[in-house]
Amino acid sequence: MLQHIAIIMDGNGRWAQARGLSRSQGHEAGSRQISVIAKAAAELGVKILTLYAFSTENWKRPAAEVNFLMGLISRYSDERLSEMQENGVRLRCMGRIDQLPALVRRSVHKTMQATAGNSRLILNIALNYGGRAEIVDAVNAILQEPRRAGRISEADFQRYLYAPELPDPELLIRTGGELRISNFLLWQLSYSEIYVSDKCWPDFGKEELLAALAEYESRSRRYGGL
Repeated sequence: MLQHIAIIMDGNGRWAQARGLSRSQGHEAGSRQISVIAKAAAELGVKILTLYAFSTENWKRPAAEVNFLMGLISRYSDERLSEMQENGVRLRCMGRIDQLPALVRRSVHKTMQATAGNSRLILNIALNYGGRAEIVDAVNAILQEPRRAGRISEADFQRYLYAPELPDPELLIRTGGELRISNFLLWQLSYSEIYVSDKCWPDFGKEELLAALAEYESRSRRYGGL
């Protein structure tokens, strides 16, 4: 069984529109699906689930929607803490967390600390995350170090990424049918298999996850070889 799945959770707004609901209601439905997929992934033996929750570009959305999403993230972190403890889930966040509102920072840090000892599944949430931003931040961190002789290797560079201890995802799933990676994990996805589901995120359940895993298992990963 693969270790690490990454998911671009797309389609909350379209899901809501198709049902005559508000975008906020779509995001609410999407947040509930996180627990469904996290539980299913853990049951299937997946060790790391990375979810793209809020990108560095999402600040361009209307202020009311951004404020709602910030509140939703904070509430999810607070309200799902006991569930994470019961299921052995460790919360981890990656991105420019220091730029998030104080309420969100407090909530996620509290839950990360409380679940730090859990080991069944790492739920790695990308918040205020962008693949280009991560690479730029890594370069700037390297430049802050005293000058050293020699060239920087890929392994050296990776130590400065947001989650250097995590293996690269073997599988990227994108819901909602769009065919792009949207500035997500640009370094880490170099050899990940990509699976696109036409289901919008609120409709993506365990059955759809199993279909993605079956497709993954049918592929031959060659890493540039034969």
